[in-house]
Amino acid sequence: MPFLESDYVPPPFFNNGHVQTVFAKVGRIVGGVRYRRERIATPDRDFLDLDWSRAGSRPAKRLAILSHGLEGASSRPYVLGMVRALNRRGWDALAWNLRGCSGELNKLVRSYHSGSTDDLEAVIAHVLKKYRYRGLALIGFSLGGNLTLKYLGEKGAGLDPRVQRAVAFSVPCHLKSTALRLSALPNKLYLALFLASLTSKMRAKRKVLAGRVPPGNLWTVTSFREFDDRFTAPINGFKDAEDYWKRSSCEGFLSGIRIPALVVNARDDPFLTGRSYPREKARESRNLFLEIPESGGHVGFVAFNRLGEYWSETRAASFLESS
Repeated sequence: MPFLESDYVPPPFFNNGHVQTVFAKVGRIVGGVRYRRERIATPDRDFLDLDWSRAGSRPAKRLAILSHGLEGASSRPYVLGMVRALNRRGWDALAWNLRGCSGELNKLVRSYHSGSTDDLEAVIAHVLKKYRYRGLALIGFSLGGNLTLKYLGEKGAGLDPRVQRAVAFSVPCHLKSTALRLSALPNKLYLALFLASLTSKMRAKRKVLAGRVPPGNLWTVTSFREFDDRFTAPINGFKDAEDYWKRSSCEGFLSGIRIPALVVNARDDPFLTGRSYPREKARESRNLFLEIPESGGHVGFVAFNRLGEYWSETRAASFLESS
């Protein structure tokens, strides 16, 4: 498919990727969403916490499954905003928390990571088995967007026909270049915040899983390469960071996508490099739609209106409901 022209126009003073990224994280409060939590077991005897928000008193006909970003959760404003927008339009929403992101450490030494589509598969399989939705949509943000697209590419023609559309925002389609870019000087604050959260969880795991977490001084970790080499790769079955990045990037799976999938990556996203704007893949595919707004930052796309709805939420709903 050719690229889609974007109609997103940022508010005054918001045509900067860093401003969008930071404001959407710390300057937004989203009300009106009430979750019901459900815990499910994974095939490897761990657990996942799913947060449900119904559009009405009875289950709707359609459900959107939302996957958050790195060190995110169902409680993040970008997730809550999307849930609220979908509920307004008659969709039920399920925002699942990746392992260890629901406020409680997961049971196993393994962690969530950018390629852990087995957990997304477990959520989808649970929904399809237990609930009677006529149609499902997948929505992912950042790492969750990579998971979503990788999952769709892996499943290919074998995807359950009830999974009908997908939208992914601010997707690091090429993990290596994104990890390296986050080590660049303009992104040092983001990197420090991510690493502080990740290493804190690893220290907590060491207390309850003594001897099973790889050794190494967590205080000296200063890059994603170091963290992924020392921890992400060995505890999740990868040789090293390079192997993890290569095998987990959705870039190599995009050609396998068989349902309409929209990727929205802002041109001024401070995290992404050129490899995360899959222009050639979009040109060659009948199902991959690529939209590149001039602004939007990383999971930003700020808008001010009476509904309190960000442009990304309006855009996702529009794509999901288009024929």
